[in-house]
Amino acid sequence: MPSRMCINPIHNKKGILHRSTNATSEDQWAASSCAMDSLYDAELMSETVPVIFDNSKEWYKVLSTSMKLGDRGVAHVAGVSRVELKENNQYSNLMLINRTASPLSWFMECKDRNNRSAIMLPYSFLPSMASKKLREAADKIKALLGDYDAIHVRRGDKIKTRKDRFGVSRTLHPHLDRDTRPEFIRCRIAKWVAPGRTLFIASNERTPGFFSSLSVRYRLAYSSNYSHIIDPVIENNYQLFMIERLILRGAKRFIKTFKEDETDLSLSDDPKKNTKKWQIPVYDGDETC
Repeated sequence: MPSRMCINPIHNKKGILHRSTNATSEDQWAASSCAMDSLYDAELMSETVPVIFDNSKEWYKVLSTSMKLGDRGVAHVAGVSRVELKENNQYSNLMLINRTASPLSWFMECKDRNNRSAIMLPYSFLPSMASKKLREAADKIKALLGDYDAIHVRRGDKIKTRKDRFGVSRTLHPHLDRDTRPEFIRCRIAKWVAPGRTLFIASNERTPGFFSSLSVRYRLAYSSNYSHIIDPVIENNYQLFMIERLILRGAKRFIKTFKEDETDLSLSDDPKKNTKKWQIPVYDGDETC
């Protein structure tokens, strides 16, 4: 794994606050990235699959030895299937196999999501491998929440629109803006979440009090309610998201924005993987419960 992960300042308020126009390229990289071990627990991951970082002595040893061996030590196998890697003898004795085509997609667990047989690790693997301090923070919050349900409400980037040549606004997810508004959420989740339940909400919606109307039926909770636990351990919004993701997974009922598997509960029926077809947003519908 790479020893550092890129953090786009656009998504990281702390990164924006500490930016400097006089910084060197090394300083800029340090400011716009974070140590991978601040996100993931390599030792915990290694219980399933051995993990080393690209700044470790082990990695330099493997890289140096494999380069000296040439074709007998290293192979670049972009586009080669996992099945072929497993069954083809020419790969069995290599020290280093570079399978990832892009350095930005190291975390991809399966290139073809429709071919489940190609998945070596479940999609739940990485989220559960958060660093110890992030797991401990999430555990403290879950203990305070007690018996709770949770929803992840993806708005922001997913509801953006653009105008076509006739000036008509269009979006890739035509029902999402409607489906993720509190009045529609209340009706959608009524059959899954009983009144009076504690409902943890994780969302990228930036409007203050946007979900407040849900409080007439549920006891609402947000990560911001637990800043005394979270603030001392996070340095960027990626770490915050990882804590929220652990909390979401710990809920009695977890309702996602989009359905990813047949058994998932979701706020919207729009497909997560859009078809690149820009459509007119739909806002009508019966939101009475």
